[in-house]
Amino acid sequence: MAISDSFVKEILNAYDLPGTYTGHRVLNYGHINDTLVVELDEGDKVTGYILQRINTNVFKNAEELMENIESVTSFLAEKIRNNGGDPDRETLTVFHTKDGKSYHICENNDCWRIYNYVSHAHSLQFIEDPEDFRKSGEAFGKFQCMLSDYPSETLHETIPDFHNTVSRFSALLTAIEQNLSGRKDNVKEEIEFALQREKDTHILVDLLEKGKLPLRVTHNDTKLNNVMFDDDTGDGICVVDLDTVMPGLSLYDFGDSIRFGANTASEDEKDVSKVSLDLGLYEAYVKGYLGAAGESLTEEEIKYLPFSAKLMTYECGIRFLSDYLNGDTYFHTDYPEHNLVRARTQFALVADIERKYDEMCKITMKYAK
Repeated sequence: MAISDSFVKEILNAYDLPGTYTGHRVLNYGHINDTLVVELDEGDKVTGYILQRINTNVFKNAEELMENIESVTSFLAEKIRNNGGDPDRETLTVFHTKDGKSYHICENNDCWRIYNYVSHAHSLQFIEDPEDFRKSGEAFGKFQCMLSDYPSETLHETIPDFHNTVSRFSALLTAIEQNLSGRKDNVKEEIEFALQREKDTHILVDLLEKGKLPLRVTHNDTKLNNVMFDDDTGDGICVVDLDTVMPGLSLYDFGDSIRFGANTASEDEKDVSKVSLDLGLYEAYVKGYLGAAGESLTEEEIKYLPFSAKLMTYECGIRFLSDYLNGDTYFHTDYPEHNLVRARTQFALVADIERKYDEMCKITMKYAK
């Protein structure tokens, strides 16, 4: 949707930010949140701010969502400051309205928030060089390390059971049984592939319940484009998009990074022969991630890093397959077989990870501290 200057000014009027509004530009009209960069002229300088609409259809409780973000970013800012870093560039800062709230509700009931704008930095949509992926791993590893002593149990679970693989498998069984789309006979091979790996869904969940894996603060959307890279050095300096920050396993974040970043094909590639795990990219990410987070992780967490890549890929695959069986009610699709294509791509990657698993373990231990 087009956003007018008058609408932006209406939102800014709820805040007490220094300077005069000079304009805005669209940073992203995303699937979840709309994001703008707003500029205010303070006389001797022009300061940018991030103005972002919270999608309350996805995140029902803005209060709890913002409590999570504000608590985590405040904690990070203190750590960064104590380490001699720059909190204005290395983490997000939540600005408050005149009445002290971390977000503003407009007359049309849209919910907006304001963050600092990380200047002289950029995001990447694609891996142009393995070094980009290494630096992404380093950024997320540092994020995990700095939050390793944060009391994760105090965070709200903004999306319940988001990576509960046992629950995800149960949802698949329901989708198969109900067959709401009438498509079950078209996907017998994919269903069989998923059912054969049920035992994998219990492994991390059971280890967490037994206290053998620690509950952590997790990002839960560790894609490359959620890291801001410094324009001059190319280093990953700030992790953004914190809406899904909540309690979880570090392995969820690591595994999803590999699922998305080390795949040689896109998520909706129709030719599964193009799908494989790039071991060079896997090694680059492991090197960056463990180099930054290794000392904060337990031996058990490091041991299960390769498995987490398989599990998060499998989980994504069964979610796509479930949605296909349910009639495409959750994920946006561009054509009738889209979710099936996605599921096949994920399952092809699972199969390749299984073939390369021993090598992944060797690579992981090479960089373990």
